[in-house]
Amino acid sequence: MLAAIPKSLSTLRVGGFSIARRASMSTSTVLPQSPIPIFTTLAQLREWRSKAFSEDKSVGFVPTMGALHEGHLSLVRHSLAENDLTVVSIFVNPTQFAPHEDLASYPRTLPQDLDALTSLRVPSQRTPSAVFLPSVDVMYPSSSRQSPPSQTGTFVEVNGLGAVMEGAARPGFFRGVATVVTKLFNAVQPSHAYFGQKDIQQALLLRRMVADLLLAHPTPQTLHVVPTARSPHPADAGLALSSRNAYLTPEERVYAPVLYRSLKTAEGAWAEGASKRDVVEVAMDLLEAEARTAKDSAVEMRTDYVEINDPWTFDIVRDHESKDSSEENRALILSGAVWVGKTRLIDNILLGDSSKILY
Repeated sequence: MLAAIPKSLSTLRVGGFSIARRASMSTSTVLPQSPIPIFTTLAQLREWRSKAFSEDKSVGFVPTMGALHEGHLSLVRHSLAENDLTVVSIFVNPTQFAPHEDLASYPRTLPQDLDALTSLRVPSQRTPSAVFLPSVDVMYPSSSRQSPPSQTGTFVEVNGLGAVMEGAARPGFFRGVATVVTKLFNAVQPSHAYFGQKDIQQALLLRRMVADLLLAHPTPQTLHVVPTARSPHPADAGLALSSRNAYLTPEERVYAPVLYRSLKTAEGAWAEGASKRDVVEVAMDLLEAEARTAKDSAVEMRTDYVEINDPWTFDIVRDHESKDSSEENRALILSGAVWVGKTRLIDNILLGDSSKILY
């Protein structure tokens, strides 16, 4: 629980959370009690990282925006199993939200997040070594405004890759992601970093960014993409785990897994030799039928897109292409996005040889 806040405390935005701060102590914050060290400044983190360098210890890194769920925890488990030390960052990044998006309402559950991290165990008995909980001012010393025209300071763009697929639906999103992850990589200097397949375009775009910027911590080979964690519960089985699932009402949650089911059906059509156009049509038809059914239950559903893209260029696969006509066992991304009520859900399935993507 958060400690009681004396009257002498003002508030500070730390990791996107409102945290109390003593008026006389500019860097002292009242944080939830946790056995895991919490670093809120670069100086604290860098002192810890310098010690890890001197002791030749590997450092795994899982960047998050908090509201942790089993998908995040799966990434942390991978890091704990593969590294001497593990850092988890919690920072709700304002620059990846458009002005009309849900920055203010994005779930913030810091005490529960710390409890979840504290309870994690792997066979090696390792536990998370540190949580990096920076303020917006730490991460954006020049400007943290959401609208690009009003921003000042340094930002990172991966040209040609950030304006397609999810980038077409969310202009400026990947600019914000690339910028904040570059900052986090510079701060943590991880030996290995871990991202989830659910956000496949994000993960692959970051691999390209790491290669283009000649980063050593991590390298493209040590930026790992981990398979999507899915709900095991009968009511929403197969639903890709996401912090935004918290927005779904019980009635909406019943229909949320239909995106994954439609992609799985489309995957089957691809395996049987259907053309890309027909594969997309199979998924769209299923989604449209489910939307009609949902409407009878007063649940609004609409499809944003279903598409097949190249994982390296994100180019759209040609309509006539099929498994039989394309390069043998070529890796492709079959992805989609739907709105269920006011919640936008994304998901994807990898077609062909995914060994160069998931590692």
